[in-house]
Amino acid sequence: MSSKTKIVVLHMKEVIYTGIFLLLAIVLGVLLFFMFGPGKSMTASSSDTTPYVAGVYRSSIELNDNVFDVEVTVDEDRIKSIELVNLSEATAAMFPLMEPALESLAGQIYSSQSLDSVQYSGDQKYTSMLLLEAIEGALEKARR
Repeated sequence: MSSKTKIVVLHMKEVIYTGIFLLLAIVLGVLLFFMFGPGKSMTASSSDTTPYVAGVYRSSIELNDNVFDVEVTVDEDRIKSIELVNLSEATAAMFPLMEPALESLAGQIYSSQSLDSVQYSGDQKYTSMLLLEAIEGALEKARR
């Protein structure tokens, strides 16, 4: 008997762990292929996802024969600033909630870059709705 037989002993726990790790590696490889594979095109997305034409856009508000503007500054992909322009001291005194309401709305709009999820308090409801309409009007001008 000259043949040397070698016996390999495998523990079932080690076989199962190895199988699980191989399965996870395959799933990870497939996931990475679909995420970063050749099907993704970066050139087409730059022109399609540009929601705004960069610039400064205004929308007017008229309250009791007092006219002032809401000025919205946008880049191609985000809203940079929102402010009141041509607001006289008399108008600011007659409508004291105008500036605080705009600051509250602007903070929410900057963080979400959308008018959809904006919330306002009950005591500033009508002022906030008026300002949101003016901001939306300015953003409509920016989309053209």
